[in-house]
Amino acid sequence: MSTENEGNEGNTVPSVPSVPSAPPVPAAAPEGTPPGGMPASGATPAPPADAPTAQIPAAAAHRSDPEPSLLQREQPQYPYEPPSQQPPAGPASWPPPPPAVPSYADGGGTPVWGAPVAAEPEGPRKRRASGLIAAVAAAALVAGGVGGALGYWAADSNDSGSSSGSTTVAASNSPKDFKREAGTVAGVAANALPSVVTIDAQSGDGEGGTGTGFVYDKEGHILTNNHVVASAADNGQLTATFSDGKKYDAEVVGRAQGYDVAVLKLKNAPDGLTPLPLGDSEKVAVGDSTIAIGAPFGLSNTVTTGIISAKNRPVASGDGSSNKNSYMSALQTDASINPGNSGGPLLDAGGAVIGINSAIQSTTGGGAGQSQAGSIGLGFAIPVNQAKNVAEQLIKTGQPVYPVIGATVTMEEKTGGATISDQGAAGTPAVTPNGPAAKAGLKAGDVITKFNDTVVESGPTLIGEIWTHKPGDKVTLTYKRDGKTATAELVLGERKGDS
Repeated sequence: MSTENEGNEGNTVPSVPSVPSAPPVPAAAPEGTPPGGMPASGATPAPPADAPTAQIPAAAAHRSDPEPSLLQREQPQYPYEPPSQQPPAGPASWPPPPPAVPSYADGGGTPVWGAPVAAEPEGPRKRRASGLIAAVAAAALVAGGVGGALGYWAADSNDSGSSSGSTTVAASNSPKDFKREAGTVAGVAANALPSVVTIDAQSGDGEGGTGTGFVYDKEGHILTNNHVVASAADNGQLTATFSDGKKYDAEVVGRAQGYDVAVLKLKNAPDGLTPLPLGDSEKVAVGDSTIAIGAPFGLSNTVTTGIISAKNRPVASGDGSSNKNSYMSALQTDASINPGNSGGPLLDAGGAVIGINSAIQSTTGGGAGQSQAGSIGLGFAIPVNQAKNVAEQLIKTGQPVYPVIGATVTMEEKTGGATISDQGAAGTPAVTPNGPAAKAGLKAGDVITKFNDTVVESGPTLIGEIWTHKPGDKVTLTYKRDGKTATAELVLGERKGDS
């Protein structure tokens, strides 16, 4: 255990028949046309017999392949045929010569999809506007898709005559349009990130590393892991950098190696600090969503998500630099946690802290100090209820207080229980005289198999469970002696400081 911790291709659109080189005109001017070229009042010119009619190309009318998406690829560009040259009309000729660009062409650029629509007689402006709308609608229907044709028409007509206009539509740049709903991952991250810091710890000899912490209170206390700051706790330098880039020097207020918890204090802490809300780790359930924030491999302000994959997971973790381990009854999560995430918050779906990311399972078998192993989906966090108790004690006295049973147990893992040793450290008794275990009748060689209702598989499991409580709590131990099972109630004692 280590601490840290497709565009469519080839679907060419059939070519659209080129537009007439000039609008159709009658063979001769109507009778009674005045010299100015306009018909007599009330007279309407009859349309010529050979006037072309708008037809849908067969290829477009019977196409079965899907209309290419405007968002998947650029629109094909259609060549525009300029109008053929015609001799200038005489002064009395009618009609006047056509304009250089037909009225239904889009200013010389790419034509609107669909067949051209015959021009209407001059009338009131309102009627002309409705005719334009009808023309656009007809073009859209011929194109085979109202949305596609209108989108292309709008882009082309807004391109100031350019034939290579973009069909994309820009989103609003108003900050309020980017706000995410509360309860979404983005919403939780946006609220939490300003209260998370990246910690840089440099020892006196220049060595150090990067970890994470978060604002614990408005006085500038930062909660993190002990192994994040241990190298710089005495003669080193500590800095905390917020997500907005502001950096502050920090100092150690207190640290608990056994719990792997430390509290820092910002020097010249700014006003307006927002502590992260603390949840209740006892109410967490397997399957609950989790959000982890940290600086994995130095990548600050990284957000990952997952679920609670197990609870009360016995974990003994070390930083690879000493023989001292930390013990916890951890929350297990599959949110991606890597070296640099250590000390960062593990949040629930509502944005409350439910744990402090502390350790990861490594396939290399080495500690983080020996191997920069990455996440394999097994990360472990100190339950926040325990971390809060430790933090309050560190802020108050500067040293940790550990609940104890007053007995030394073996530390082999998965031995079917926690066996009380034959003797304690440095030859002292394994069961402390007049201590909690001694008063409950426990002896050397007894195998503790349950702590309250939790099955104890080993010494580390027992310690992790004990440390989720406070001194003075009453607990029940189930143990075996000479093949017989018995229970004992005891009141937890205390030990101050790291031994």
